[in-house]
Amino acid sequence: MSVDHSSEGIKELMSSAKAAMKEKGLVHVLRSLVKEGSFRIGNSLALFYYKTFKSLYKFNFQGKKYGYLYIRYNRTWRNERAVEIPITWEVVKRFQGKNILEFGNVLSHYFPVSHEVVDKYEKAPGVINQDIVDFRTERRYDLIVGISTLEHVGWDEEHKDPEKTLRAVEVLRGLLSPAGMLMLTIPVGYNPHLDRYLDEGRMKFTRTYYLKRVSASNRWIEVEWKDIRGSKFHYPYHNANGRVIAVLENKAA
Repeated sequence: MSVDHSSEGIKELMSSAKAAMKEKGLVHVLRSLVKEGSFRIGNSLALFYYKTFKSLYKFNFQGKKYGYLYIRYNRTWRNERAVEIPITWEVVKRFQGKNILEFGNVLSHYFPVSHEVVDKYEKAPGVINQDIVDFRTERRYDLIVGISTLEHVGWDEEHKDPEKTLRAVEVLRGLLSPAGMLMLTIPVGYNPHLDRYLDEGRMKFTRTYYLKRVSASNRWIEVEWKDIRGSKFHYPYHNANGRVIAVLENKAA
């Protein structure tokens, strides 16, 4: 059985090589092609392996079985995207036809979306480039989702502001309709201040659920907070090893 290395990917690689050859010469291009080509082929083989041999694997979340997401973009077979996107997408599908806002442009990289998106940095069609704490609109949303975005607020910025995450959640809460729901996925171990706020209960979510990575092959299980409290980022496995799924339902609901 042959592995499809993607003709589109090869065309893109060769186009880049031609441009680089004019600027830096043939030797540089040949070295780069070996390095980049090996990387892409490695990713293609890994994706092929997971889709062929791991596609039947499921994980349990709140009494339901979900399939892991294995997609080339962001190499989801090796990180938390494999579980947080299926969970979030299932909720988004349930709210189709209603007002939906996504905090951080993530889902559009995996599925066609028509909902509104606010992302401070990523420029893309239909994405509102605005800091979430400054975002104002008269519209109210039945569902707001954020996938691995909250941990960057006030942390991966030029001027660190740890409590900005608390303000961001309050802004998102204020954007909900009377029966609206906010759902955020949050990695443990990335932003120590956010970890502490979660541990101290300073973020008044209605419900919180927890997932733990338990293998190098990216298997996840549902656990309790004590099982991922203090989890390290990039240890023992790549990226997040503990994941919080936080739900906030409008009090007027």
